[in-house]
Amino acid sequence: MTALELLESLNLLDEHEHIEAKRASEAGKSILETICAFANEPGLGGGWLVLGVVREELSLFPSYEVEGIAQPDKLSAEIASQCRETFNMPLRVDIATENVQGKNIVVVFVPEAQPQDKPVFFKAQGLPKGAFRRIGSTDQRCTEDDMAVFYQNRQQESFDAGIVADAALDDLSPEAIEDYRRSRAEANPDAEELRWDDEELLQALGCTRRDSKGEWKPTVAGVILFGKPAALRRCFPMTRVDYIRVPGREWVPDPDRRFDTLELRDPLFRLIRRAQAAVLDDLPKSFGLSEGELQRQDKPVIPLRVIREALVNALMHRSYRSHSPVQIIRYANRLEIRNPGFSLKSPEHLGEPGSQPRNPRIAEVLHETRFAETKGSGIRVMRESMEQAGLTPPLFESDRSGDHFVARYFFHHFLGEEDIAWLARFRDLHLGEDEAKALIVVREAGAIDNATYRELSKVDALAASAALRRLRDAGLLAQKGRGSATYYVPTERMAADGEGLSSIPPALSSESPEGLSSNPPALSANPEGLSTNPQALSTNLASLSTKYTEEDENRRKSLLDQLPGALAAKVGAIGQRNPPGEVCDVIVEVCRQRAWQADELAALVRRHPRYVRNNYLRPLMRDGRLAMANPDEPNDPQQAYRAVEG
Repeated sequence: MTALELLESLNLLDEHEHIEAKRASEAGKSILETICAFANEPGLGGGWLVLGVVREELSLFPSYEVEGIAQPDKLSAEIASQCRETFNMPLRVDIATENVQGKNIVVVFVPEAQPQDKPVFFKAQGLPKGAFRRIGSTDQRCTEDDMAVFYQNRQQESFDAGIVADAALDDLSPEAIEDYRRSRAEANPDAEELRWDDEELLQALGCTRRDSKGEWKPTVAGVILFGKPAALRRCFPMTRVDYIRVPGREWVPDPDRRFDTLELRDPLFRLIRRAQAAVLDDLPKSFGLSEGELQRQDKPVIPLRVIREALVNALMHRSYRSHSPVQIIRYANRLEIRNPGFSLKSPEHLGEPGSQPRNPRIAEVLHETRFAETKGSGIRVMRESMEQAGLTPPLFESDRSGDHFVARYFFHHFLGEEDIAWLARFRDLHLGEDEAKALIVVREAGAIDNATYRELSKVDALAASAALRRLRDAGLLAQKGRGSATYYVPTERMAADGEGLSSIPPALSSESPEGLSSNPPALSANPEGLSTNPQALSTNLASLSTKYTEEDENRRKSLLDQLPGALAAKVGAIGQRNPPGEVCDVIVEVCRQRAWQADELAALVRRHPRYVRNNYLRPLMRDGRLAMANPDEPNDPQQAYRAVEG
């Protein structure tokens, strides 16, 4: 890719796992960490570094601009030298200098290292601290779990294969072993291991192994899969499942508002069944009457296959190093499953073929007993099942810093009659179907990001970013964060038009079957309210309404009344033909009185808010004459601007 193509991709996307832009004038620590991350990330195929580029933060919607590098040849030589000497093995990177806008920038392509050469790490720091992975658009320091991913092809021992020091063979339950035999026989009656005795079976499954004295001892996988409740409590006191029933839609930290909790601790097969029963007993139900049947059939609002796969995924992929329970939280509008241990597979690639099990011994047992789907397909199965049921797609969140993974499953039927009626409030924006779906998710979840939009609409990152920006420019979403942390929340307009986002949808119960239609109306059921052309939501300034109404004039008079008489007269004299310099001077004087929002300033000078931001506020901040009142949140939709004294 050329430098121009790389910059265009950066400016079009809110995040980019393959490209990193830096101002860098020397081969410092930040550049080397990114090179290390690109070389290590499994399946990424490497990545690009664009050096001599700066992110312009002064605008409401920041973008990357070319700053240039004074000595590109020197920088290139430094990078090549550091890649050869700093890491545990020499890295060969492609380095080129390109001229963009009359300035030199350096482009570096880092190829992915071969599996046998990973992990690449800083020699001075060692492992795991000295190794990095590329997670989204960030460089993340590796953990012990990441080491297991790198060493999968080297027969490196996993945590679940380790011996439990405080356990003996009589801590394993014969009933749990028999439970495994029944499940295995259902999956494959001719399985060879069914003919082995318990001792041979446990050894073959990796549930027991010899210690340093040559004695057979239970492994972590053995205790988790077959341990007696007393052994589980003693060896893994916090590795239980907590089912929590919370009133309302938000977690309530107030001790006066109690919630119900059920604590589950059992061998893994029984634990999965008990957790599933607890969820099913409490979920809203719908009913149907099949053709030719005389009795109704009650079904959980979330498909049984989704519930089962969600629970198995949580218990199979959780980190058993962490002394924390798996939490199943039942809110009024969703089921939320939280398990310790971030996803070893990048969130960008969840649902794609291939699996990176944290606990391979446990995972293999669950796969061969058909508790879990074919390797790597669990996320895809849940998405497809929710879509077939007409439900909001599941949302997944992997947090490396907090070391946890969260899956959210909404009870809300997608694009039903109530949704169509709500979306009709925005008919003037000519929303496309995917954009309409995104608004429904924001209404239910409170936020949306690029990855969620891609899951929702099955588009690439570029198309998702463009759609979210259209909704942002239309005033329905507000952008928060930046880079891989970019997300969007509802604006006041969306909340007002939606009659409040905090209202709880009608309860879905067996007594209200119409609330759970098995065939929710398609978006085209209301062609007057919604357009099927997503491009109709234009981002061009000319397409935005500029008609000056009586209401606008009344607001302007109200704002002028807040200014001293002489200054109000100066502002009132501004017309459409005043030079930009004169308008900028007046804006600075106005901002000496107090901090003003962009739309207030736009009303005063009779310009469009975006025109004011781009042509007045941005140059004034660059010149140091104005500053943001809330610099920590540059994209705050309520951002205001004040004059810089002196």
